[in-house]
Amino acid sequence: MAILPSPAGAAMPNIELPEIGDPTHGIMTNLQEQELGEAFYRSLHSQVKISTDPEIRDYIQSLGNRLTINSDNPSQPYTFFVVMEPVINAFAGPGGFIGVNSGLILLTEQESELASVMAHEISHVTQRHLFQTFQAASRMAIPMAIGMLLAAVVGAKAGGNGALAGIMAAQGMNAQYQINFTRDNEAEADRVGMQVLSKSEFDPRAMPEFFERMQQSTRFVGGKIPEFLLTHPVTTSRISDTRDRAEHFPFRQYPDSLTYQIIKAKLRVQSSPNPKSALEHFKNHENRGTQQQQDVAEYGIALIHSRARETEMAKAILQKLVQRYPNQPQFMNALAEAEMDGKNFVKAAQIYELGLQRFPQNGAMTMNYARALLNTHQQAKARQTLHDYLRHHTPDPDLYELLAESYSKLGDEAEYHRYYAEGYYLLGQTQEALLQLQLAKNAAGGNYYLNSILDERIETIRNEQRENKEKEKDSPF
Repeated sequence: MAILPSPAGAAMPNIELPEIGDPTHGIMTNLQEQELGEAFYRSLHSQVKISTDPEIRDYIQSLGNRLTINSDNPSQPYTFFVVMEPVINAFAGPGGFIGVNSGLILLTEQESELASVMAHEISHVTQRHLFQTFQAASRMAIPMAIGMLLAAVVGAKAGGNGALAGIMAAQGMNAQYQINFTRDNEAEADRVGMQVLSKSEFDPRAMPEFFERMQQSTRFVGGKIPEFLLTHPVTTSRISDTRDRAEHFPFRQYPDSLTYQIIKAKLRVQSSPNPKSALEHFKNHENRGTQQQQDVAEYGIALIHSRARETEMAKAILQKLVQRYPNQPQFMNALAEAEMDGKNFVKAAQIYELGLQRFPQNGAMTMNYARALLNTHQQAKARQTLHDYLRHHTPDPDLYELLAESYSKLGDEAEYHRYYAEGYYLLGQTQEALLQLQLAKNAAGGNYYLNSILDERIETIRNEQRENKEKEKDSPF
């Protein structure tokens, strides 16, 4: 991945980084890199909208996991996430944090194309391209470079032309060297990524096909270059090289998973500012393609009905899909959500209970089951359900918010503020997190055990803030 300086006129985002010294003068440990990645991810949360939908999050993480086990470094931890932006982009941050924009996912026509982009980004991580580029960039301190990476990702929202100007304005860097270095990285990521694709049983030919479609897409957006093409330069020779390389792999059919099609439909509904246009898209596809593709179009129509509070119409479609696909959790979850939209919380809870028996530890069902329990005055059961889930899964802001709500309804004000604080922290809003922790202390009274936990957490966050201020003194921005 090419590392971009902040677009002209863009302010450097305030990124709170852990203390790691100056890793450009030595080897960064795996722990330091992971801490840096987590700081990058928290700061990114405060700058762009990252999907918290459990089904979308679980799918993109599952797809990424399928690829990483066939990478050069399968033991490297990865976090995959979807940024809810129409801009066609994907990027790799430190510590294996890899983001894919919703616009890019919707541009793909087969799952292998999405997998090819992710395999490419994974290869940037395994080949250490990110830190090689930082070191090439005037030997800048890595924390400063991470801030520049964050600015570039956020700057993409303003359009590709500003980011392109940013490339040419790289401070203290020879522009031609930067371009050559990037091309070397891209060629290596293509080669390694294609091997990962094949080992993961995806179609290697999808990589050049998607590159070509992205290149062609510029003709339909007034010549504006997609952000992915700015940070991952695609030339005719590069497309030709990847196509030639793909031909060395044996040809066979690579069917899309039903889950990929479902997630695309869900993203289309969530991303569309105009439900009517999304409805027209699905109406045009409900009688075309395979039976499975037609059913996915029906699912999209049901989601639109559900959003419009047309509950009975949504339920009629979803009940048929649940019967036809009893092993597909997304249809059962959508049916229960439609019941929730219709204020039928008891019925929704019953569907979720059945669903969790069939799909234990399913994230979307667990979260929504807790919501249904809270709406049927079963606060203690909701709290226990969420804590059980938290023991085996990575937390997210929505999970902490639900936990906070369960404690609030149980009358436990201290724990309510404590879990709200953790949600704010994950969103990169550390000052709000500290405020909530102080409110938790005020409510904790003489609870020595809880007060000691809160004091330790407050000190940890304040130390991070102090370290960040020290870094800002040395930053030219």
